[in-house]
Amino acid sequence: MKCPYCNHPDTRVIDSRPAEDGSAIRRRRSCDECGKRFTTYEKVETIPLIIIKKDNNREQYNRSKIERGIIRACYKRPVSAEAIQKTVERIEIKIFNLEAKEVSSTDVGEIVMDELKELDEVAYVRFASVYREFKDVNTFMDEIKKMMLDRSKGDK
Repeated sequence: MKCPYCNHPDTRVIDSRPAEDGSAIRRRRSCDECGKRFTTYEKVETIPLIIIKKDNNREQYNRSKIERGIIRACYKRPVSAEAIQKTVERIEIKIFNLEAKEVSSTDVGEIVMDELKELDEVAYVRFASVYREFKDVNTFMDEIKKMMLDRSKGDK
């Protein structure tokens, strides 16, 4: 593994343990050249998942796109980076649990919105406004009313 600080090609593992969710191995490494330490994660390589976009184009699944969307939706909200990472993990697990080689972006978007609704309602509405392409304030209000109705049903 190449050192991220000095680019030396050889580093050594000083500690290995399962990552929090158990789906990866966390390795603590040390560079023999500069002496700095860093952490890497080792995951099982899966068959590439293809996302079918709304225009029927296909592209390879990209976790960072989901992360960026959630970070954007949570901008200036009281949501920790750790909570965002755990949300992305749950989303990814749900997507891969579909056990399909191709998944529509609509299905991915719905999974993201379900998770965002639990994480932060304002972030959910922000994401939904872009994802569902709200055209005006009435569409916004309809979504908020639906969310409030769902919330009141959950309280009973």
